[in-house]
Amino acid sequence: MTQLFGKPLVTQEAMRSRIKELGKEITHDYQSQDLVMVGVLKGAFAFYADLVRAIRLPVTVDFMIVKSQPNQRKLSGKVKVVTDLTEEVKGRDILLVEDIVDSGLTVQYLTKLLSKRKPRSLRICTLLSKPARRQIDVNVEYIGFEIPNHYVVGYGLDYQQQYRNLPYLAVLDPKGMDAE
Repeated sequence: MTQLFGKPLVTQEAMRSRIKELGKEITHDYQSQDLVMVGVLKGAFAFYADLVRAIRLPVTVDFMIVKSQPNQRKLSGKVKVVTDLTEEVKGRDILLVEDIVDSGLTVQYLTKLLSKRKPRSLRICTLLSKPARRQIDVNVEYIGFEIPNHYVVGYGLDYQQQYRNLPYLAVLDPKGMDAE
């Protein structure tokens, strides 16, 4: 396997610290609420697991698997739900947990989809926000890190289904991509 990543953009220690802070914020904000945490797979799996453990409340866990369907020239904004929720969310408080919000198109789609199910509240939490790529203004209440416009891998994020297992986030080296 060719090494396509370099030094950490966000270290494992920085992620641990920030996730602990997010857990405290979410614990405070959702006191006495019926919290359903919805992880968007596959990319959010590592962040989601660590975040759930950092929250000091009873929570219901659920997942969705979605795929963006870009056309060849630009992001189309079309999203396909591969696996839907198993929990009823009507009247409950949803926290949608994403790995990265860049264009905003996937989050917008999921927000509209989940809103139709009449939750009591719906908020977004993301490990990474990439505002330089934003095409749609979306309200993200909890952000782990704001990053520059680089392709990152590790901690659940992938390149061709690889590198999800890195314990930190690294910028993908575009020079190495040509070799594959």
